[in-house]
Amino acid sequence: MHRRASTFVLFASLVIVMLGFGMIVPIMPFYISHFGASGRALGALMAVYSIMQFLFAPVWGRVSDRIGRKPVLLIGVAGFALSFALQGLSQSLLQLFATRALAGVLSSATLPTALAYIADTTDSRDRAGGMGMMGAAMGLGMIFGPLIAGPLTESNLTFPAPLAGLLQFTIDPSTGGRIDLSLPFLASAAIALIDIPLVLLALPESLPPARRSTAEGPAPSRLNLLREALRGPMAFLFVSAFLLAFALSNLESILGLFGKERFEMGPTQVGLVMGLIGVLSVIQQGIVIGPLTRRIGEVRVLRAGLAVSVLGLVGLAVVPRMGQMIAMAVVFNAGNALLRPSVASLISQRARGGQGVAMGLENSFMSLGRVAGPLWGGACYDLGATLPFWTAASVQLLALALSYRLLRQEQPNQVPGADTAPGT
Repeated sequence: MHRRASTFVLFASLVIVMLGFGMIVPIMPFYISHFGASGRALGALMAVYSIMQFLFAPVWGRVSDRIGRKPVLLIGVAGFALSFALQGLSQSLLQLFATRALAGVLSSATLPTALAYIADTTDSRDRAGGMGMMGAAMGLGMIFGPLIAGPLTESNLTFPAPLAGLLQFTIDPSTGGRIDLSLPFLASAAIALIDIPLVLLALPESLPPARRSTAEGPAPSRLNLLREALRGPMAFLFVSAFLLAFALSNLESILGLFGKERFEMGPTQVGLVMGLIGVLSVIQQGIVIGPLTRRIGEVRVLRAGLAVSVLGLVGLAVVPRMGQMIAMAVVFNAGNALLRPSVASLISQRARGGQGVAMGLENSFMSLGRVAGPLWGGACYDLGATLPFWTAASVQLLALALSYRLLRQEQPNQVPGADTAPGT
C-alpha cells in the first residue's frame, strides 16, 4: 500500500513538471514573435532551460544522496511553481530568459530525484517497469499540457487591471483571435502548488539515514564527472541518453514552427498534434515497456527504439501533407518512448550505490542533448525546413550501428563520483 501511494505521488509530480513543459511548446513560437525575436532566439530560449538542468541536476542528485529524496523533491516542485509564475509575468525577452533559467535550476531537482526514488524501492527485475511508469507520467504531461494550452490561449478571459497589465497577448495569424500567452505558465504554477501537500504528507522517505552518503568536502567537478563517465564502460549509455534527448528536443523545438509556416497551424492545432503523439508514450511506457523488457531485455528494446526513431525522422523529412507529417511524428515518438526507460534502467542497474548521482549524470547528458537539440534545430531550420529531421536521423542511425559494437551485458560498474553508502 505504501509503495502504491509513493508511486502515485511521484507519478503526479512528474506529470505536473511535464504538464508545464508541454503547455509552452505550442505557444513558444508565438511568444518569441511577440517579443520581436527570431527562430534562433527560440532555440536559445529552450536551450537555456536545459543548460541550467545540465549544471544543477547532478548537484540535486548528490544532495538527495546526502539528505534524502523527499526534501529535494519538495524543492523541485515548489521551485517549478515559482519560476513558471515568473515566466508568465515576464515583460521582456530578457526577463523571459532569466526566469526560464531559474526554472531550469529549480525544476532540475525533480526528475533525477524521482528516478533515484524508484531505484531505491525496486529490484533490478522490476526497475524497468518503474522507470516506464515515470516515463508514462512524463508522457501524460506531454499529452495534456499541449491540449490544455491551446484552449487557454484562446479563452479571452477578463482580468483585473493590475494583473492584465502584466500579462502578454498576441494575435493568432490563422484566425485573427487573441492568444493569451501568459495563461499556460500561470496555470502550470497553480497546478504545481497542489502537488506540494501531496509530497509533504503522502510520500515516505525512501533513503533512510543509514544508507545516505556521508562523504565530506566539495563535490567533484561536473566536467570531470562527465569525462570520467565517457571513459568508463557505461559511456555508450550516457551517450545514448544525450542522443535521444537531442533528437526529441530537435523535433520539439521546430515542429510548431514547421507546422505554423508550412501548414498554417495555430497554437491549438499544434497542441492537438503534440497531445496525439504523447498518447502513444503513455501506452508504451506505462503498459508495454515493463513486460517487453522482461521478455527481450533492455538492450534489444533500446535498439528497437533507435530503429523506429530513425524511420519516423526520415518520414518527417519527406512526406508532403499535414496528415502524413502527424503520422510520422507518431512513429518517431513510438521509438523515442522505448529509449528513455531502457537507458535509465540500464544505467541504474550498472551503478553501485549513489543512485542519485547516477540518475543525475544521466539527466545531465539528457540536458546536454536538450541544449544541443534546439540550438541545432533552429540553426538548421534557417538553412532548410527539413534539415533538422535529416541530421537527427543520422545521429540516431549512427547510435544504432554503434550499439552492436559497444553495448554489452557488463556487470554493474561504479558510477564516477558516486559514494557507496554504508551497508550497501
